[in-house]
Amino acid sequence: MQVVIYGKAEDGQVSVGGYARELLDRAHLEISPQAWDFLNIALSVVAADFTALRAKSADAWTRQISLEIAVQDPVFWNTQARALEAALRFLTTDQWTLAFHPGGYGPPAQMKALHPIEDSVVLLSGGLDSLIGAIDLVEQGVKPYAVSQIVRGDGEKQNLFAKSLGLSRIGLNHVAKSPGEQEPSQRARSIVFLAFGLAVATSLDRYHLGETVPLYICENGFIAINPPLTMSRLGSLSTRTAHPEYLGRLQQIFDAAGINVQIRNPYALVTKGEMMVECKNQDLLKQHAVASTSCGRFQRFGYKHCGRCVPCQVRRASFKRWSALDDDTWYVYDNLSKDDLQHGRFEDVRSVGMALVNVAENGFEQWLGHSLSSSFIHDRQGYSQMLARGLDELGVLHRDYRLI
Repeated sequence: MQVVIYGKAEDGQVSVGGYARELLDRAHLEISPQAWDFLNIALSVVAADFTALRAKSADAWTRQISLEIAVQDPVFWNTQARALEAALRFLTTDQWTLAFHPGGYGPPAQMKALHPIEDSVVLLSGGLDSLIGAIDLVEQGVKPYAVSQIVRGDGEKQNLFAKSLGLSRIGLNHVAKSPGEQEPSQRARSIVFLAFGLAVATSLDRYHLGETVPLYICENGFIAINPPLTMSRLGSLSTRTAHPEYLGRLQQIFDAAGINVQIRNPYALVTKGEMMVECKNQDLLKQHAVASTSCGRFQRFGYKHCGRCVPCQVRRASFKRWSALDDDTWYVYDNLSKDDLQHGRFEDVRSVGMALVNVAENGFEQWLGHSLSSSFIHDRQGYSQMLARGLDELGVLHRDYRLI
């Protein structure tokens, strides 16, 4: 299938990225050519992820995806093809084959290029973790430029969070359009969010002066590691967006490209509950915490938290750990003590319960297994202790609902 990047698709084609290019052009940002090539790659990946249906693969999950992508520097990117394939394989669990050829779009030419004076970039999603991350950075004297990937239901709160912190912000969206059926899992979607952040990071004055620009991706360590809750991974977290292996592989690619941007997750060894307790401006957190988004099925439930997916359970456990404010989030499935398939016996709820019982009966290390075997994880003890504390937070939630 042919994908049109930054343009209008004709019949049978897929289009992606047109509105993002227009917004970046309007912002007069001078973006590094290599960072723009990575954006071309990310948009192509997202378009493929959007249109390749898992149900049609041999095992109804793992897809074989081959892409030919036009970039400005195909010689360099072909040297990184295997590295990119490995990063994408880790992110989506699919088999990727990438090849690069000339003819890709470059960044918009700027007659009056702006070099923003911010010292870093923070990804501001509208989620609770990214909110806390932005609050903490500002309280520490950091002045980040906020980059948001706009999804329906989150744009207003992203803008509200940025304004309350006095941050410059740009909201972007890949806007993929396909004439056919869409793949609902879309595990690769996060790569374009990071690509937007990378592009903006290379436009900062600091970058053009030859200094390293931090790119902050603020995610609690429990969600970032994505530990399989059960042997069958029943109800396990789907995201690997902030996993140290995925981010480490991308950092190696950025370094090879000479892109002087450093990915940082300050909360890699911190639970979500700890993030809330240790947030450096509790008044701002109290003001915005309930309005933030955590649910993995937020759009599916009419822009409401389902209350039962793993991210929702982690959120609810974190509010209990924080205890500075009642959790007034409206949850579709609020009372997890109900013994039916919609509440206490929902697969994600059962999976957390099974993990807690497994740890109680067989010990934490047996449950942990090979979750921390990545060569990109250097502080295994620190990660292990963080995951244990994260499970403890979930245990409090489950005991409160008499689930264990």
